[in-house]
Amino acid sequence: MLDMFVALAGNIGAGKTTAAHLLASHFGFELFTEPVLENRFLKLYYDDMSRWSFTLQMEFLLKRLEHHNQVAQHPKACIQDRTLIEDPEVFAKYLHGLGHMRDEELDLYFDYFKRFHDNIEQPDKIVLLHTPDVNELMRRIAKRGREEESDIGADFLRGLNGYYESFDQVARVKYDIDVLKIDVTDRDIREGEERQTFLTLVEDFLNDEVPPTNELPFDESPSSNDLPLDVARAPEEARDRVASPDEMTEHMGE
Repeated sequence: MLDMFVALAGNIGAGKTTAAHLLASHFGFELFTEPVLENRFLKLYYDDMSRWSFTLQMEFLLKRLEHHNQVAQHPKACIQDRTLIEDPEVFAKYLHGLGHMRDEELDLYFDYFKRFHDNIEQPDKIVLLHTPDVNELMRRIAKRGREEESDIGADFLRGLNGYYESFDQVARVKYDIDVLKIDVTDRDIREGEERQTFLTLVEDFLNDEVPPTNELPFDESPSSNDLPLDVARAPEEARDRVASPDEMTEHMGE
């Protein structure tokens, strides 16, 4: 872990900064925080997304590239509290889909991204904090009280979550980065048992002791609540029984 580069990913309000500080303190990583608070375009962006989306995405691209350059020169392990690839794969595509970025702006953004991307080092591992419950994201955003985020709506977060549903696959297949996806909707990782569970899970992942496709919770056995209503009500032996070839032929003729 001495020279590992780890990054956090997740929707607005998922808890990336909290997790990044926790992991940096526990593992002794150098922390590179998301360049949000000092971003000169963020308030303008939330006031008028169609005018400022492209500008903001370019600003974030440049700031994160600075982080990557610093990480490459740093002698110890580092952690970043949002990945570079979330900007093109989540935010830029989503904003374009909403009509806030023109086709020409999206093309230009990707031209810059591809040019810079070839010359930077991507993280060794990504920890994706997933929060499917948009109401929980809204609650966390309200609790931290950033003025520029006060007008973020549930529909906007729900749309972003749609991209985050497949982000782990994109990171693995397109960028060849291992991803650990953790559902933190009902988990307070700041203290107690949940804190230790989170740290242990991440440590195992960083040490390659957990398959990267695993997702908390790990109980993969379906309950009756997960089954279709007609199947859930059926006797167990009927659910497990396989139809005979004659029965299959009979049903196909119906």
